[in-house]
Amino acid sequence: MLRWALIFFVIAIVAAIFGFGGIVESAASIAMILFWIFVALFVISFVSGLVKGK
Repeated sequence: MLRWALIFFVIAIVAAIFGFGGIVESAASIAMILFWIFVALFVISFVSGLVKGK
């Protein structure tokens, strides 16, 4: 999932260089959403690993 966030981030940067404003906003918001989903899943799996380890 982090890979997809990075892909959309790169798309947003390339679109910004070429001046496509709408695509930049869309790709950046998708990248941000995917990044926070990744962080939430990482924290959940980390905490469940700690609980399971005890």
